Amino acid sequence: MSSPSTINCFRSVIETDEQDNNNKVKKSTIICIIIYNTFMYIKKKKKFNLSENLVTDESKYINRRKFITGLSSLLILNNTKSLFAKSNNKEMFINIDRPLTELEVLTKYNNFFEFGTTKQIWKGAQKLITDDWKINVKGGKYDGQELDYKSLIKKFDLEERIYKFRCVETWSMVVPWYGFELAELIKYLEPNSNAKYVAFKTFFYPKVAQNQKQNWYPWPYQEIITLEEAKNKLSFVATGIYGKELPKQNGAPIRLVFPWKYGFKSIKSIVEIQFLEKKQKSFWESIAPEEYGFWANVNPAVAHKRWSQEFEKDIGTGKRHPTKIFNGYEEWVNYLYSDLNNKKLFF
Repeated sequence: MSSPSTINCFRSVIETDEQDNNNKVKKSTIICIIIYNTFMYIKKKKKFNLSENLVTDESKYINRRKFITGLSSLLILNNTKSLFAKSNNKEMFINIDRPLTELEVLTKYNNFFEFGTTKQIWKGAQKLITDDWKINVKGGKYDGQELDYKSLIKKFDLEERIYKFRCVETWSMVVPWYGFELAELIKYLEPNSNAKYVAFKTFFYPKVAQNQKQNWYPWPYQEIITLEEAKNKLSFVATGIYGKELPKQNGAPIRLVFPWKYGFKSIKSIVEIQFLEKKQKSFWESIAPEEYGFWANVNPAVAHKRWSQEFEKDIGTGKRHPTKIFNGYEEWVNYLYSDLNNKKLFF
């Protein structure tokens, strides 16, 4: 964004102390700027969100920094880093020690087993027809109903989440996803009171997806998580990347993202959601349970049966990084497993 020549409206509230009913001090810093009818909400970032220079295109980021610097005589940010909201003032960032993976890499280095076993499946994935996409629901308020994808996502405010994405094969990315919290979708669907798990399935189109012709695999692809995991703040329904609709090879039109788990849990191209009382086996768990378990939480101390998980390679930069427990998101997900602290949580 280039620096504007005029500011139509400027209002700031700098580090005010307010007493609540319990006589506890609340501190907030809010700066509102309206420029040519563009509203920017600058707020303190959540810890699981990325800094702006790792989110925004470099040229746009530099221009934004210049603009803020130009206002420095008017503003006192008082230890608050500025963030620019893009979607309904809910842009999300995460502190990560590496840059975003470039779009070219994100869209041409993919696992999508339905289309093949190589990382270059992007051309084959273009055969997938995503128009008029429907999602079947089993259990809960909408049991037996087929929901229209485009109508469904209009019910939720979209936001940007930048997450580290860690594949079980020891490579990683940093991805700017667009979408909404999975917890919001679960709430909307109103699962049965006895539901403890939620299962997601992708399509089964063997005429389009070549690998689905191999009928010894348990198609369609299915992933299952606990309902409690689904309601975690980090669990995300992705409908786009880099502010654009999801490319087909990245799981169009709708997929999941669980940043603390290995990537195969983040199922793509969802066509069915089912609420369950009892656990079922996921796709890879049914094939090789000793290599691809139900939980699949990232842990450098628990090796895959055929390789170590101690390090990961960022495919955008080519640099190796030490793997972090829960992919660095331990603070926000550890409570989910406090009563289940054993090795099997990590494969």
